[in-house]
Amino acid sequence: FYLTPPQVNSILKANEYSFKVPEFDGKNVSSVLGFDSNQLPANAPIEDRRSAATCLQTRGMLLGVFDGHAGCACAQAVSERLFYYIAVSLLPHETLLEIENAVESGRALLPILQWHKHPNDYFSKEASKLYFNSLRTYWQELIDLNSGETTDVKEALINAFKRLDNDISLEAQVGDPNSFLNYLVLRVAFSGATACVAHVDGVDLHIANTGDSRAMLGVQEEDGSWSAVNLSYDHNAQNEHEVERVKMEHPKSEEKSLVKQDRLLGLLMPFRAFGDVKFKWSIELQKRVVESGPDQLNDNEYTKFIPPNYHTPPYLTAEPEVIYHKLRPQDKFLVLATDGLWETMHRQDVARIVGEYLTGVHHQQPIAVGGYKVTLGQMHGLLTERRARISSVFEDQNAATHLIRHAVGNNEFGTVDHERLSKMLSLPEELARMYRDDITIIVVQFNSHVIGACQNEE
Repeated sequence: FYLTPPQVNSILKANEYSFKVPEFDGKNVSSVLGFDSNQLPANAPIEDRRSAATCLQTRGMLLGVFDGHAGCACAQAVSERLFYYIAVSLLPHETLLEIENAVESGRALLPILQWHKHPNDYFSKEASKLYFNSLRTYWQELIDLNSGETTDVKEALINAFKRLDNDISLEAQVGDPNSFLNYLVLRVAFSGATACVAHVDGVDLHIANTGDSRAMLGVQEEDGSWSAVNLSYDHNAQNEHEVERVKMEHPKSEEKSLVKQDRLLGLLMPFRAFGDVKFKWSIELQKRVVESGPDQLNDNEYTKFIPPNYHTPPYLTAEPEVIYHKLRPQDKFLVLATDGLWETMHRQDVARIVGEYLTGVHHQQPIAVGGYKVTLGQMHGLLTERRARISSVFEDQNAATHLIRHAVGNNEFGTVDHERLSKMLSLPEELARMYRDDITIIVVQFNSHVIGACQNEE
């Protein structure tokens, strides 16, 4: 098929979402101006998810991308549950008590999160009670453990990831009398998801990453050029430290079978993930749960097989690696994206494309030709090229959409080729996955004035 430019645009813009932070949210002036997000499916249905929310009882904003495998069930559950676990982990003891007392006496609860959702971002109503009960058990334990110390953000992020993964596993083992829910919790546990989450509070930026999605900071240098700073490391076979970590956790006799063909036990690309109980539970537990589970589970080939050389589980963890960065005025934006983006684009190009997009929308630099004699023809060429660049910028009102346009449509010269874009977007579902992965992107724009002012106060 040949798609016209308006058809291409409607496909690219179908899942875009933008949020601008109100100037004064009553408490503090935010270091975040707003964010743009978008998704482009390759799988049907898409296995990626995204989330964004403002923490209402503590300061800060949470943003995350989640890449599912073996189905979308685990990514879906993590996208709607993880931020609650993080928010609860960050709450002071008095607030936890207030919330627990409200539940006890049947009063309305303090809202913990304000979600920023696209209409397509689905929440599973059927499981909300089950999810709430697990979360409540968690905060009750936090109340009992009260040490009186304020929670460290890094620790809160690690605890939240591990606890949610633990609850996903537990819910699947316990099962549910409601057959629909029983099948749901098992699908969530047997599929898997990676997660890359940012917590931004003033100048404090924490990235918690499990798996191979990435966080990257866009920095504007003094000469106006753009550079990229990595804020996460992929947890896969390309990461030597990660391979070493896995080997350290298992007996020497398994050294050869742990990583095969760049995959964990020869099967799984990411070395850290939520769910994936095939790589966490003992063989006995897997058999017991599958045998007592609903019939649909028995029909699923994925749940039946046991990974080869499976001797000393767990082989997989959901524990995130947390990186802290103190924001500076030259840090202009943050990109969180699933591996679908990074497989097609280098981070340096991502930084430049987003940087030029964000600044190009606001003002045009005068053309600098550096004192050379320029013919009218060359000048005309420069201006025509610029006009083409501007029109492509103005075509997109969303930085994430602009990035997806480049990721899918770039030719060897780094410019968007409409014909290539049309071909890639018109591939039938069963073919699309052979050419690219699902792509999910969140671009967070920072407020340099607020960051600068925070620095000066210190």
